[in-house]
Amino acid sequence: MSLARQSPPQDSPSAVTRLVTVLLLLFAFLVGVRGLGEGFKLLGGDFLQLIFTTTDNPFIGLVVGILATTIVQSSSVTTSMIVGLVAAPESPLPLSNAVPMIMGANIGTTVTATVVSLAHMGRREEFERAFPVAVCHDVFNYLTVLLLLPLELTTGFLQRIAVGLGRLLEGAGGFHYDGPFLAALSATLGPVEQLAAWLFPAAQAQGTALIAFAGGLIFTSLFLLVKVLRSVVRTRVELLVTNVLGSSAVLSMLVGVAVTVMVQSSSITTTLLVPLAAAGLLRLEQALPITIGANIGTTVTALLAALAVSGPNAIVGLEIALVHLMFNLTGTVMIYPLKVTRSVPLRLARHLTTLALRSRKLTLFWVAALFYGVPALLLFVNQLLN
Repeated sequence: MSLARQSPPQDSPSAVTRLVTVLLLLFAFLVGVRGLGEGFKLLGGDFLQLIFTTTDNPFIGLVVGILATTIVQSSSVTTSMIVGLVAAPESPLPLSNAVPMIMGANIGTTVTATVVSLAHMGRREEFERAFPVAVCHDVFNYLTVLLLLPLELTTGFLQRIAVGLGRLLEGAGGFHYDGPFLAALSATLGPVEQLAAWLFPAAQAQGTALIAFAGGLIFTSLFLLVKVLRSVVRTRVELLVTNVLGSSAVLSMLVGVAVTVMVQSSSITTTLLVPLAAAGLLRLEQALPITIGANIGTTVTALLAALAVSGPNAIVGLEIALVHLMFNLTGTVMIYPLKVTRSVPLRLARHLTTLALRSRKLTLFWVAALFYGVPALLLFVNQLLN
């Protein structure tokens, strides 16, 4: 018996390997964010000015955020790239242009759970329980944008809060932009920059190649990171979610935050709720606070991305990450605490489910309209206004 106690755990090497893998993937992700800024620096002011002129319209910025996130199936990838854009050493994306893009990313990230819920269409009772839990995330995030985008355009309050918090963190020494860590990122990126310079004589071509490399690295590292973390904490995540059922809303939100931070993906958290709801283990009212917590937890990725940027505009990278955080916190405070406002996304989710149950074609149309029809409508409105 004593020998058994003295024996090392059989899974220790596996745990160490996974930890090293997670750290390497995080480092690769931050290298990608840094490479993105360097790539945009090489593109030159004319090309960037075209992007900035386009996204100067908040409707276009919102559409870009929605479509980019639905294409890559990850708001973390989109927000990380936005951090790189606003913190670019030269010709950075204006913070005001980036705010609607962040809001659009929040909408685009909800598509995964909605698509997963469609797998239950063939079983009416399961679908009736699963679909409202999935679509409630869509409705909540759309409502948040409808409330906060006009408010932000008229007052700029999210930017003001983020700028104030950013200066506070910088002044308190809680956020640094130099040191051995950033030197390690630059050293790792150096050979890639040299290879791009050797392959492409023109600076713009080098910049395009570097952006393509950085974007691919961000996407791949986050994809693998989510996969590794999910395999490590899957059982713990399921236990956390099931144990919190029936508890207070605050605790449910904290679990949503914790799970999302652990797996680095709000889509994983919300997708996990769908089969639980289909099995009758989770009610819509119980799912909503966990979903809101996932919204808040996913902002950690942009804050991590802000660690990888440096130079004169580095503080703006932190500010847009803080905009993402404040956007989700403000939406939560505005909608969830009061029963009258909290019931709005719940009622809308149930109403949409009633419509979806009438026809599979109607369901597919609703999903397509939500993520592609609305952006098309915004583009149409923009054309009319111009």
